[in-house]
Amino acid sequence: MELIDCHTHTQFSVDSEADIEECIERAIGLGLAAYAVTDHCECNRWYSQEHYPGETVYPYFDFGRDFESSLSAVTELKRKYSRRIDLICGVELGQATHAPDIADMAVSDPRLDFVIGSMHQLPKTEDFCFLDYSQYTEAEIYDLCRRYFEEIYKLCQWGKFDVLGHLTYLLRYMKCGYGIDPDISRFDDIIAESFRLLAQNGKGIEINTSGIRQHFGGAFPGLKYAKLFRDLGGEMISVGSDSHTPEDIGSGVREGAEIAYEAGFRYYAVFRKRKPGFIKIM
Repeated sequence: MELIDCHTHTQFSVDSEADIEECIERAIGLGLAAYAVTDHCECNRWYSQEHYPGETVYPYFDFGRDFESSLSAVTELKRKYSRRIDLICGVELGQATHAPDIADMAVSDPRLDFVIGSMHQLPKTEDFCFLDYSQYTEAEIYDLCRRYFEEIYKLCQWGKFDVLGHLTYLLRYMKCGYGIDPDISRFDDIIAESFRLLAQNGKGIEINTSGIRQHFGGAFPGLKYAKLFRDLGGEMISVGSDSHTPEDIGSGVREGAEIAYEAGFRYYAVFRKRKPGFIKIM
């Protein structure tokens, strides 16, 4: 089985201290067929804090600076490691719909090979990782889920990314931190509409394997939604560990590949210069 890791973070992500060359060496040591650095760029925090007067949620800013630092480093390292690994210059682009002018500017950067479109927070709301779900009633939990999947649909309408990142992201924090496990099947209709948009526009989804090594115990999303995407005409899928340390690079990607294969995919999509290529899974 050929293995890839197309969602990883390094020292240029606010929540990682992973040395980028250590990460690349780790990927080489694992024999990965492709390895993407996809540092965070939250579009609604592109500028310094002074640009957002009165903003009280989410304490980190200056993602435009981090974006430039990451792309500059990876572009240089692609040359250095060109004979040793297929290194992909990517970005995890958060909240494109909250600042579409910034998002449009970011995705137009010619150095980019690959863009993951993610939704880490709702407008005027903390990142899902920071919310105290013990303060939410059951009805409020489901309302939060509804608004999240509505925002995912808007993101898919914008659609200027390559794959949709970790569809079921918010469940990580509800279940792992608070033991809350809502039945999101009640949102299957809008999830299906999002998938139809992606399939029609030649976009993909990722199987994010971070939950496999965490208390969650599964991928984001799992087999059900990977298969739904395939059944609705989806042809492109990527697999990524969402690692924030060198040690977690490649974690769970074999299991992610098995999910993709069971869902009906026979090839990974691997992007270069925003154009997909394909690697046989097995």
